Amino acid sequence: EVQLQASGGGLVQPGGSLRLSCAASGFSFDDYNIGWFRQAPGKEREGVLCISSSDGSTYVADSVKGRFTISSDNAKNTVYLQMNSLTPEDSAVYSCAAKLNGRGSLSGPQYDYWGQGTQVTVSS
Repeated sequence: EVQLQASGGGLVQPGGSLRLSCAASGFSFDDYNIGWFRQAPGKEREGVLCISSSDGSTYVADSVKGRFTISSDNAKNTVYLQMNSLTPEDSAVYSCAAKLNGRGSLSGPQYDYWGQGTQVTVSS
């Protein structure tokens, strides 16, 4: 059974940092893409970052470029989202998802499995 579990969310002040984790199980990490998505109340889901295990390539949304980075620890089957210089506009529920075939993407409908989200709130 494929499972994805996001964790690490919380309340942070503007300008602060958080690191989210996505622990995955039930599929091979050899050929996958893991994406991070976020959705704020009243807004559409947005693809933030994606990493491909095959070559380590990443895809980054313009809205977070230069502030967020993604990395993976294949030995732990875990992908991390490092978020720096957070602003209130980054507040959202962040979810991770797995795309088991093909190239990486920031398009949610292309993903096969989703985990539960973790809330990130940026506020003073």
